[in-house]
Amino acid sequence: MTSVARTERPGAVWAAPALLFFGLFGLAPVVIVACLSLTSWNGLGTPEWVGLDNWRALPEDPHVGPGLLTTLALTVLTWATQTPLALMFGAWAAGPQRVRAVAGAVFFLPLLLSTAAIALVWQALLDPNFGVSAQIGPYIGLVDGNVLGDRSLALYAIVFVLLWQFLPFHMLLYQAAARQIPASLYEAAEIDGAGPAQRFRSITVPQLRHTIIASSVLILVGSMTYFETILLLTGGGPGTATRILPLHMYLQGFSAFRMGYASAIAVLLVLIGTGLSLLVVRVSGYARMTSEREGA
Repeated sequence: MTSVARTERPGAVWAAPALLFFGLFGLAPVVIVACLSLTSWNGLGTPEWVGLDNWRALPEDPHVGPGLLTTLALTVLTWATQTPLALMFGAWAAGPQRVRAVAGAVFFLPLLLSTAAIALVWQALLDPNFGVSAQIGPYIGLVDGNVLGDRSLALYAIVFVLLWQFLPFHMLLYQAAARQIPASLYEAAEIDGAGPAQRFRSITVPQLRHTIIASSVLILVGSMTYFETILLLTGGGPGTATRILPLHMYLQGFSAFRMGYASAIAVLLVLIGTGLSLLVVRVSGYARMTSEREGA
């Protein structure tokens, strides 16, 4: 009894290290950026207090509105492409066959590469002069093969590159969760005459509801930080076709040296990302779900 009593601690004590870490590296930077959004600062001198001037300038910026719409379009497209493919490939990779383990290991290679390396590789592959797009362009109706230079195709090309880069990560989430689904459920469904497609629809997808929501939140929030891929591939072009709000924030801060204004855009992105996450949790009913082992 004495040894048990000594190990009992208030919940706040056990959570203190995580709360301290989150406070230092999560909340503190947001608070600092929020304070900088109320100043005029070029990144070198002393910030000058300007109040809400940066926030009043946001509606007047011709790049903010279109940039926000492009950001939301990128968010929807990345979620719509990554979620179903990651779910299907993850469930497939969770099987016991040896070929699936080998294929999964090869498929996870993009996780080992940096974002800059991936962007440069795809920039070369999509080069209109000697890239792959130049070779197959005439066969798909793109005579010059300039995918990244076409206003109607550039955003879709970026979505494809992001799909190639991040699909393995979300596939890994679904693979780990799918392996926790009791095999007895599939055996019972097979005895009842359910085919592979019906078992996937009626067993796999409902059992992975928690993972689907968690993966969706990661995709939605992550879409607010994809500026480096676009910076290296298109620089926001052609024109402003791919100038998403995170890229505009970067250009304002590190090219125009308007750190205070860039901080206001950063806070706006935090608010949008938080709102999207809360919306997913609210609509999906995730907040009402009890804590349980995935698949049980």
